[in-house]
Amino acid sequence: MKEEGIIGRNGAGKSTLLKILSRITEPTTGRVRLRGRVASLLEVGTGFHPELTGRENIFLNGAILGMSRIEITRKFDEIVEFAESAKFLDTPVKRYSSGMYVRLAFAVAAHLEPEILVVDEVLAVGDAAFRRKCIGKMNTISKQEGKTILFVSHHIETLQNLCNAGIYLRQGTLAKKSSIEDVCKQYLADMLETGIKRLKDRTDRRGSGLIRFSEASFKNSRDELVSSFFSGDEAVLCLKYENFEQKDLKSFHCSIGIDDETGRRIIFLSTDLTNDFPEKTDAFSNEIQVRINKIPLMPGKYRFTVFATINGEIADWVQNAGYFNVEPGDFYNTGRLSPPGQGIFLVEHSFLVI
Repeated sequence: MKEEGIIGRNGAGKSTLLKILSRITEPTTGRVRLRGRVASLLEVGTGFHPELTGRENIFLNGAILGMSRIEITRKFDEIVEFAESAKFLDTPVKRYSSGMYVRLAFAVAAHLEPEILVVDEVLAVGDAAFRRKCIGKMNTISKQEGKTILFVSHHIETLQNLCNAGIYLRQGTLAKKSSIEDVCKQYLADMLETGIKRLKDRTDRRGSGLIRFSEASFKNSRDELVSSFFSGDEAVLCLKYENFEQKDLKSFHCSIGIDDETGRRIIFLSTDLTNDFPEKTDAFSNEIQVRINKIPLMPGKYRFTVFATINGEIADWVQNAGYFNVEPGDFYNTGRLSPPGQGIFLVEHSFLVI
């Protein structure tokens, strides 16, 4: 049995590698040797025909994987039960939501007995309960059935729970191949050393480009540029952006995700939650300020991702845009903090004896 995790920044070549292994993309040099049947889940809708129903796509996908109709029929009920899609089996999959698509696609890939299962970060589309279900299934495939899994993710905690070996890709080359713990440590160390805050030249981004984040910086309560805060400090994240069309932006929304050192999302900040962003943003505005009145985090290093939409369409999305440090501070005004290992957040509270 082998569970191999593949990690690296966006643009490092992770998805390209999986496409080569899945025979979707031809390598420019070299060759790939595969022993066994490969099932891939790389992008939402891969291997499905949008005009066909869920039922028909199960048989189509199984045939593509080299399964006989008898084999597919034997597994059919398990697939439908796992995907929780019985009500939608006879609906064309083009009418499925992205979450429904992923449920069925993973169920097909995981149940049609491949020797090698290749999974990209597409599982991030599903809900948390279904992701846990998928991780459990992959554990079963690997540990009980003795199959090989190649799994790409930025979520280090998931990689460490699922995988026993790892590959770290950096700019299209192999940076490290070792145990998953060693690979993740190297990746995190590199991310913190190169915590990029100049975003203008980042090419590993997604979105239409109606606006582009160009710079991210932090200021403290004294309006000083900083990269570290004390627990309990006021913090301001300043995001500069370019509006290339130089016109007012309607329904402009912005979100920031903050992750801990393992890549686990611990804080989500969004204009959709606060409802304090103007419906129309002036064409000549070029900066958004996100204020946190009292940082509730334990000491450590944290990374952030920036995301913007305009009229519901992704305009710019930069993962791992930079990082900041939190140092021990007097959050409670008592000179004390929670002991190490006792949680991530600091919460104002009080005790009363009655």
